Amino acid sequence: MSYPTPARRTRSVVDGAKITSGLILLGVLVGLMWLSEIVDTALNGKLDQYGILARDPDGLFGILTSPFLHGGFGHLISNTLPLLALGALIAFSGALRLFSVTAIVATIGGLGTWLTSPPHSNTIGASGLVFGFAGYLITRGVFNRRLGQVAIGVLVVLIWGGGLLSGLLPQDGISWQGHLFGGIAGIFAAWVLSDDRPKAIAATPRPVI
Repeated sequence: MSYPTPARRTRSVVDGAKITSGLILLGVLVGLMWLSEIVDTALNGKLDQYGILARDPDGLFGILTSPFLHGGFGHLISNTLPLLALGALIAFSGALRLFSVTAIVATIGGLGTWLTSPPHSNTIGASGLVFGFAGYLITRGVFNRRLGQVAIGVLVVLIWGGGLLSGLLPQDGISWQGHLFGGIAGIFAAWVLSDDRPKAIAATPRPVI
């Protein structure tokens, strides 16, 4: 009978702690969304004014707050389910990876939404994060050259591909701009955070003096 070596046990503990930290962070993010909607409902929707106000300097603050604001619990539930599923797949890589992807998607996706949405429009909701998480998961395997991650990307396309495509079509009351730039930001995050980038830098020969 073989037993796990101390190194394997240590690695297993570290991996378990990393996954746990990622899932906790995901729970905190989603929990804040629900708490915000509960408070917003009690205040008769007054928090919704802090969304992304297109091309208004005051609306830039909404890049930070808009993912936590929703137009009712129906809107929140429709975003919560895919956010938990897709976010959990990212959370398995740890809290730092989930935080990094979320920050990149929220910032770049929010800026794109702020620049391209109709004047005086107010964008709220976590759907930009959903599209960003999906974009990240679909493309990270390509940048990392890992078959397992590619397979996860294919699974994401098979399950959510139709919904993702329909979300890019112009519809009244739906920010296709937020969806589009969220997805673009997710692809950018996959590239920036890819495993091959540090290796390529390390493999670059140093000049001899």
